[in-house]
Amino acid sequence: MVRIARFEKVSVQRFVTDWIATFPQQTVEQAVLTYERIKLPCRATSGSAGYDFFTPVGFELAAGSSIKIPTGVRALIEDGWVLTLYPRSGLGFKYRFQLDNSVGVIDSDYARSDNEGHIFLRMTNDNREGKGLRAPVGTAFAQGIFLPYGITVDDDVQTVRNGGLGSTTR
Repeated sequence: MVRIARFEKVSVQRFVTDWIATFPQQTVEQAVLTYERIKLPCRATSGSAGYDFFTPVGFELAAGSSIKIPTGVRALIEDGWVLTLYPRSGLGFKYRFQLDNSVGVIDSDYARSDNEGHIFLRMTNDNREGKGLRAPVGTAFAQGIFLPYGITVDDDVQTVRNGGLGSTTR
């Protein structure tokens, strides 16, 4: 196995700012307690390709509803690699639980952005049977897989990233 990345928490200040922006009914104290519960992504078995992401707070999601989750996690990734994000297979199968952008792509330079590379996941319970999804604190709800990538022989991009969604096309 090639070791090419490390997960770590974003700073408590970054998390609290993002958490309260996402959940304005929460207090700073509640956000700090949530931050303290964050579990870094990990593999369940030595043969697992995916690193499980865990819910920092419990939630219930009715059929057809979505939730945006600031994970409190960032990935420090070597150049030439990308972290791809997907829903956990079991949740996708049982609830059609899916990422709203289909597949999340975390580039190697994202961790150097002003937002510290804070990974957010927006997920939808898209099942057609009306089943609500209950995810207690610490539930593995998404998974990340590191993949190598290449570039074209005539690529000479020198632009530096600063930001998250849409930042490279501004």
